[in-house]
Formats: sequence, C-alpha cells, structure tokens
Amino acid sequence: MKLMRTLSCLLLLLFCSVVQARGTGDLGVIIERADSTVQIVETSGNTSIGRVAGLGDLSHASIVYSRDARFAYVFGRDGGLTKVDILKGEIVGRTLQSGNSIGGAISQDGSLVAVSNYKPGGVKIFDADTLELVVDMPATYGSSAQRSKVIGLVDAPGQKFVFSLWDAGEIWVVDMSDRSSPKVLKFKDIGKNPYDALITPDGRYYIAGLFGEDGMALLDLWNLSAGVKRILPNYGKGEQKLPVYKMPHLEGWAVAGDLAFVPAVGRHEVLVINMQTWQEAGRIKVHGQPIFVMARPDGRHVWVNFAVPNNDTVQIIDSQSLEIIKQLKPGKGVLHMEFEPRGEEIWLSVRDEDRVEVYDTQSFTRKATMPAKKPSGIFFTARAHRIGL
Repeated sequence: MKLMRTLSCLLLLLFCSVVQARGTGDLGVIIERADSTVQIVETSGNTSIGRVAGLGDLSHASIVYSRDARFAYVFGRDGGLTKVDILKGEIVGRTLQSGNSIGGAISQDGSLVAVSNYKPGGVKIFDADTLELVVDMPATYGSSAQRSKVIGLVDAPGQKFVFSLWDAGEIWVVDMSDRSSPKVLKFKDIGKNPYDALITPDGRYYIAGLFGEDGMALLDLWNLSAGVKRILPNYGKGEQKLPVYKMPHLEGWAVAGDLAFVPAVGRHEVLVINMQTWQEAGRIKVHGQPIFVMARPDGRHVWVNFAVPNNDTVQIIDSQSLEIIKQLKPGKGVLHMEFEPRGEEIWLSVRDEDRVEVYDTQSFTRKATMPAKKPSGIFFTARAHRIGL
C-alpha cells in the first residue's frame, strides 16, 4: 500500500508538471512605462498571463530574447539591464550598467548581450547567462578622445555587433567570435548625426539614417572593404523641413519584395527604396510624421503610426499599388505596433488610454482589447529567431 501511494503521488506530480508546462512560441511582453513593469501576454487567446515589476526607467525601453525564447532582456533608459524569466514571471538577473541607455542586441549564438549607451557613450557586452561584463567599449573619437552617444546597435551574422556613433559620424563593426579578443573595424565620416539604424532581414546591409544632413549611410557587411556608401543623397534637398516632434525608428522598417519602406525625417512621407539599386522608388504622402513603418510578415501591407499631434491614427499601405487603403483611429498615443508571428493579427499600444488593441490584418476589425498601464513597446518571442530584432 505504501508503494502504491508513493507511485500515485509521483504520477500526480508528473501530471501536474505536464499540465502546467507550456512553450514560449506564442508569448510576448508589453512595456508598461509608467509603473516600471512588463506585462506578459500570449497571442493564441490574446490574454494577459502576468506582470513583472521593478524594472527601473522604461521610458525608452526595448527587449531582446534568448534563443530558447524563455528569457527577455530588458534595456531600460536608466542603464538597467534586466533578465526576466517569462515562464516564471520573475527577474533572474539585473545590473545597472550605465547612466543612460537606449537599446541592445543579442549575439547570433545567444551567448552575449550588448547594450548601447548615451552616457557614458559606448557599448558594454555581457554574458547572457550570468550578466557578467565581458567587454567595456568606450565610443571615443577625435584627438581628445571624446565619447559619443551610441545608436543603432544590432546583431549581425558571424557573431558581430554593429552600431553608429551620433556625435562622431561613424559606424563600428565588432567581431566577438573570440570574446577574449574582440576585433573592431571603424568606418569614419559616414555622415552627420546618424540617429538610428537598421539591418536588412538577411543580415547583409546595415543602414544608418542621418539627422544632420540628407541621405543615408549603407554598409555592405558581405563586402566590408568597399566601405560606407551614401544612398539617397539628394532626398529633401532644397525643401523646407517640418519640426521633428519625435525621431522615427528605422529598426521596424518594412521590406516587401524588392522595396523598402522607411519613415522620412521631419516629413509627412514614407520613403520607398528599390533595394536592388538603392535608389528612391517613390514617396507616399501620409497622415503625419511617421514613427514606425512596419510590413506584415508576408509583405502585402505596410502599417504606419505617427508622432504627435497625429498619434491617434494608423494608416495601411498596399505594397503593390503604394496607395493608402485603410485608416484606423485606435486611440490617443499609438506608440508601437507588433505583428503576430504569421501576421494574422497586429497589436497596438494606446498609451494615453491605458490599453492595447488587437486588430485582424485582413478585415482591419478590432479583435481584442486589454488594459495596460501606459503601454509602449510590444515584443513577441518570434523576435528570438530574427536578425536585428
């Protein structure tokens, strides 16, 4: 009888563990910037499954995931790097690594996490398991070794990180194949004030937008010896620019076939680029100054949100006709958008109304609404398997 009871208890424990176990493929995290919390959600039923608090200043927070998509690395504006277990809903590691940070990236093999810092300017690279510091790389430039703000940090194939220096007008490529001996390649005079950057989905091209002058800087990571090429050098020449209420984000750029769709700085336009020639292929007049320009995973439609005072609106562009086919008004303060992995739905954070909206991407109808405390970034675990995200 004692043996039977023991076996029964073991079977019950095994059953309970199976019932409670779940994968991470349909999970995601919503930044709740006002309360220093993240909300953990699932996309199969569009529900909230928990919150994690104590994450510091999340006013410009972003997230990358471990390769098994269990751990979210949260980059806070206060320089905090926090490792969150999204299955257990708890913090498993945290370090305050700088005074002002704006984002980060995870290496190709998932073993390293890099953080880009405004203050002091530079990049720090940590062990993804322990959060122990591996490399401290000051972004120094000029004869007096001034420090530059770092922007546009992305991961790249070959265990590399790529980033730009706002003050110096440079792009650096860091090879971390041997973590004990990083190799740094610097490209200077790329243009004035690179404000953000992106890497193409195949990991080949790194493109930095320039705030201080017209055009963009392109680096072919397959052919580094060719150096940095300037593209769209005459974009906006001689035209009056509008005040820039919020810097657009290039990381969420849209690719559809051979075309790239990017937000124009200080203009009510989405710029269309032919990726075969890197020449301008068109401009699309939109509702306001675009912030995120994001393609549905199949590339069929491109969704655009806007800076104030037009941030209650989202427009959808047909990637074939380049026409706006739908306009939505989800609410005040649409800060971020995130497609579900196969693109059937899109989640929108509506910060000023403390909620997140989920829309069907075919019918454009609202599918779900959930409360969130001043939501901003939305990050699904599918990002764990994509370059540059």
